[in-house]
Amino acid sequence: TIMKTIVVPWLGLAAPQPDLAEVSMALDKLGQGHVVGTVNWEGYSNKPDVRFNIAFGDNEIYLKYYVREHYVKAEMVKSNQSVYEDSCVEFFVSPEDDGIYYNFEFNSIGTCLMGKGTGRADTKSQDPANIAKIRRLGTNGKEPFAERTGEQSWELTIASPLSACVGNEMRDLAGKTFRANFYKCGD
Repeated sequence: TIMKTIVVPWLGLAAPQPDLAEVSMALDKLGQGHVVGTVNWEGYSNKPDVRFNIAFGDNEIYLKYYVREHYVKAEMVKSNQSVYEDSCVEFFVSPEDDGIYYNFEFNSIGTCLMGKGTGRADTKSQDPANIAKIRRLGTNGKEPFAERTGEQSWELTIASPLSACVGNEMRDLAGKTFRANFYKCGD
């Protein structure tokens, strides 16, 4: 397991919920992004090129994934469906040693599966009404599609309100420490 420390910048955008296109451009300005480069499953030679940028604002966490892969599929369209069966990016985060972690999983059209728990065995799916508060903007649009092959590139910008992490009254993220994992998967 490779552990890195990332200092997450504050974007300082004026609006409490800035336009997602503005968020996307601001994340692009942070540079090439952090590489998701570890293949965790033996026997799988497919290694897509995946990077991400992350930042925060007064009310939201911003995340942008940049993906290049040979296969992409986005068939799931409802919250908490098995988006990991599609081309999927994932963000697991645990606020400040509280023992709880949240998993945010998104396919390339922004469909989200969100869970909360202390480990895989007790993760519970979150309320779709809460998930609906997470704003998403992707280059693959919002309509589902079957597998596409050949060189594929897509991006997904996410703005998750701090309130999406129900049970953790997160405010003012400056100076806080979180444990997080970033993944790319797809069955």
